[in-house]
Amino acid sequence: MRNIYISHETYEKLRKEIEILKTVRRRELSKAIEKAREHGDISENAEYDAAKDAQGFNEKKIAELEEKLSMAQILDDSKIPKDEALIGATITLKDTETGETLEYTLVSELEGDISQGKISVTSPVGQGLLGHKKNQTVKIKVPAGTLTYKILKIAR
Repeated sequence: MRNIYISHETYEKLRKEIEILKTVRRRELSKAIEKAREHGDISENAEYDAAKDAQGFNEKKIAELEEKLSMAQILDDSKIPKDEALIGATITLKDTETGETLEYTLVSELEGDISQGKISVTSPVGQGLLGHKKNQTVKIKVPAGTLTYKILKIAR
């Protein structure tokens, strides 16, 4: 089993999501199944089948989230170097080809969301940035070719 490094904030978010799925959502689905049973023969009852499918999906989601939390290692920012591109750091980059300035926060694979500027440390760009410092130039191979960035700033 491998560790997944996450922030305390993400840990709490996942824990709350599990709690809602186990309590609120389970009750809603139980009531939906009960209501569908009232319509008679369940062997040809599409409403019953849909509610049972939703219940199965809910239980699968709970199991998946619990597995992720069991592998979660909460990051302690006080023990992470502030001058290196490591998980939790926000990196300001300059694309040496286009001159474009980019900013990414390195996060776990659970937290990755490019629309929010959060890239996973397991992605090609995330892996390529790991361990580098300010003013270094980094060449990163991606499926479309090679990206070259200069690290302008690293913040926590």
